[in-house]
Amino acid sequence: GFGWDNPGMEGKATNAFTSGIEGAWTKNPTQWDMGYFDYLFGYEWELTKSPAGANQWKPVDMPEDEMPVDPTDPSQRRMPMMTDADMAMKVDPIYNEICQKFRADPDYFADTFGRAWFKLTHRDMGPKANYYGPDVPAEELVWQDPIPAGSTSYDVDAAKTKIAASGLTAAEMIATAWDSARTFRGSDKRGGANGARIRLAPQKDWVANEPERLAKVLGILEPIAAEAGASVADVIVLAGNVGLEQSIKAAGYSAEVPFAPGRGDATEDQTDADSFSVLEPLACGFRNWQKEAYVVAPEELMLDKAQLLGLTAAEMTVLVGGMRVLGTNHGGSKHGVFTDREGQLTNDFFVNLTDMACSWDPVEGGSYEIRDRKTGAVKWTATSADLVFGSNSILRAYAEVYAQDDNAEKFVRDFVAAWAKVMNADRFDLVA
Repeated sequence: GFGWDNPGMEGKATNAFTSGIEGAWTKNPTQWDMGYFDYLFGYEWELTKSPAGANQWKPVDMPEDEMPVDPTDPSQRRMPMMTDADMAMKVDPIYNEICQKFRADPDYFADTFGRAWFKLTHRDMGPKANYYGPDVPAEELVWQDPIPAGSTSYDVDAAKTKIAASGLTAAEMIATAWDSARTFRGSDKRGGANGARIRLAPQKDWVANEPERLAKVLGILEPIAAEAGASVADVIVLAGNVGLEQSIKAAGYSAEVPFAPGRGDATEDQTDADSFSVLEPLACGFRNWQKEAYVVAPEELMLDKAQLLGLTAAEMTVLVGGMRVLGTNHGGSKHGVFTDREGQLTNDFFVNLTDMACSWDPVEGGSYEIRDRKTGAVKWTATSADLVFGSNSILRAYAEVYAQDDNAEKFVRDFVAAWAKVMNADRFDLVA
């Protein structure tokens, strides 16, 4: 609409509609100086009302020649103002100490502001690999989640041979690679497998990563990485690929999972542990797990994770169906494992999900039993994150494609492609 009607007024300057607070914070609003702190700490302030009726603060006994000049009438001066947030800078002891330090050292204040502004405007760009141009700073900042360059010259096939002979199961390797990569967020380009921060606090202790299983797998892969001259980050992903290739072979197919070496291993000094708490998974529909019950449904949490990973609906579908039959559920749960050939990359999840000979019966705890319609026998159990691929019309369409007998090999190819996409989601150095 037209907003507030202001008949006879231009809607500018003194006639403009504002948020309610009105006034300037400094004597020279368009200049970089220390005027804000001089005003804040140089006067006592009392609560008042703006012309619009909003609560704000005005200085006590400020001489007129210290007041800001009216921006539209240089012959007039206006009372400056502060908000409650500004008052907190003065009355809170911690903020006060910080502001007094700024006031006493203008160069320190300018440098701190510049760094904060740079962080604010670049926080969603990911690591420095995404920066371009002559003004890219040489300094490495911890909030950029820096990662040292990794090697690309080691013998990948030799490393794969050692991994295959390590005694780790395919499910252990696939789950660990997935957990390492799934933290990627396309929204701010944080997380992902590069850096292998899954071996550092806090990720190594996240419930979502099954710390005991993770410690076992890392204890085997880290020596292999050291011997091969590869990063642990590379070897974690490579092990996932090895496990996947084993599962594909067991299903009667042949496929080589794409792999690009060159990931690096981040150190503790390069990791702001507290900042990674926002990346901790509270649920993972791909491994059929959530930390606790939430208002948001499991399938909605899964959809959110899929969009953060940059996955299409088809890619989400094929990954979930494959992860179920590979036996990678969190904690060994059997929900959604619609197959008698667990560990083989087959399209059984979709075949049995779309089988009209089965009924879906809800049970206590929010899960479901998949029963034979004729005998009533329970064949499998499931969560809503499984059954959404049969109940949602869009996802059902993808599920029926992958359930077709003549699309079994297409399912394998599509799974491999989607898997590689997730593993390389944070490899900005690979983008052409």
